[in-house]
Amino acid sequence: MLLSSTKLYIWYKPSNPFYPTIMCAPSKSEENRIDKTSQPPPISSPTTQLWPANLMQMILMEIKTQRGMALPLLAMNLTWFAKSAITTAFLGRLGELQLAGGALGFTFANFTGFSVLNGLCGAMEPICGQAYGAKNFKLLHKTLLMATFLLLIATLPISFLWLNMDKILIYFGQQEDISRVAKNYLFYLLPDLIITCLLCPLKAYLSSQSVTVPIMFSSALGLAFHIPINILLAKAKGLEGVSMAIWITDLIVVILLALYVLIMENRKGGKWKEGGWLDQDVHDWLRLLKLCAPCCLTTCLEWWCWEILVLLTGRLPNARQAVGVVAIVMNFDYLLFSVMLSLATCASTRVSNELGANQAGRAYQSAYVSLGASTVSGCVGALVMIGARGVWGSLFTHDQGIRKGVKKMMLLMALIEVVNFPLAVCGGIARGTARPWLSTYANLGGFYFLAVPIAILLAFKAALGLGGLLIGFLIGLAACLILLVGFVVRIDWQVEADKAQKLASCDVQEDVRIKECVNHRTIETEDGAEV
Repeated sequence: MLLSSTKLYIWYKPSNPFYPTIMCAPSKSEENRIDKTSQPPPISSPTTQLWPANLMQMILMEIKTQRGMALPLLAMNLTWFAKSAITTAFLGRLGELQLAGGALGFTFANFTGFSVLNGLCGAMEPICGQAYGAKNFKLLHKTLLMATFLLLIATLPISFLWLNMDKILIYFGQQEDISRVAKNYLFYLLPDLIITCLLCPLKAYLSSQSVTVPIMFSSALGLAFHIPINILLAKAKGLEGVSMAIWITDLIVVILLALYVLIMENRKGGKWKEGGWLDQDVHDWLRLLKLCAPCCLTTCLEWWCWEILVLLTGRLPNARQAVGVVAIVMNFDYLLFSVMLSLATCASTRVSNELGANQAGRAYQSAYVSLGASTVSGCVGALVMIGARGVWGSLFTHDQGIRKGVKKMMLLMALIEVVNFPLAVCGGIARGTARPWLSTYANLGGFYFLAVPIAILLAFKAALGLGGLLIGFLIGLAACLILLVGFVVRIDWQVEADKAQKLASCDVQEDVRIKECVNHRTIETEDGAEV
């Protein structure tokens, strides 16, 4: 009789899918109040949900948030390029053979080693970003350890390639003396593989939590030590010393970042107490490996395509002048690449954090604000490149032919930058949604099915030379951008937010389930005691 005369109500919190369900029997006055007020609100249109009324204020707030992340990342990326320029300068002071061998060795290292390690580590961005948004610190911790271990395993085949690179280069027609110098350079660079396996996961771990200032300061401090270390080791050991200076500098950065993580997470209220470091299971490894493959392939496809551009330039009739022109132009592109890489990382972090927090509307807003900011940044970068084209070539050479070529090719390269910026950010959005294979498909189609064939036809068949190569790459990049923008526009953000809850909140859900079971057993024990 009591049950038949009492209504049963279910209270729920829709914004949190793991909020425990509570059932109760309210009083008569509460029944009347609930009956009047518990009607569901009218469903608003998707536009109302995704774009608020104060649109400009929201855009400015999002830009301010991303600016706080992007500026330290930009400074960090610039220090990386500055370190490469300093290394090249010290190699040049050792002699022409050492410069050629060291440059060839470093290109081989990027092609076979660092591109692979950075690509594999890219899988941390969606997992750690969504885990941080869901406040699942256990998943953050275990992903850091798993990614580090995976990168260490990947260094085994890479080391084998490096130790046999002279045979590989000679087989493909490189000069023996340059190949042997390149192998010697890479032999002393081998420790940097191990250090990169620690450095990349630490950077991804912190940046996925929007912690970028420590990365900037540690990179700047490492760069400050890089010059005196090079001076000392170059005098003592020559080429080998310059190679050793690279991994010693990276080791300093790793030590500083590791100390920061240990100190900040062990402080009062830190995340270290959450644990989860060694709680890996087969599901966790499968989740990581499923994302590692497309992330690695996407990064390698992009890095390798620009290396193919340099190789094709070397087959032009005026190869020596063309290679000099493209090398100088690409140096300016590297500066702009540091900006677009920072914007892409910010887009990935913001989107993954909001999806992990089950905020589909905010993830949508962050994605499109990032895309708009990248388009504006690409136009600004192109204008800067056009403005600097008259003086940029004279900073590197006095050869009039190369300087004229640089001035002409930077106009084409400026158009490429307009496309490159939003393309990089679209890739970051795809990583943030844990769908990096979208970028893989786009890069494969745009770069290799369009850019390279069209560039070869225009450069060699149509006899357009280096300009034909760049026009072909511009067409391929534009096609790649169209594909990725189409993917981004078709994203169902609520579905992605639901997927993020499954990807990043499994440990949180398990904790809630355990607590509910414990509370249920406690209540049963108390009821039994009363009986």
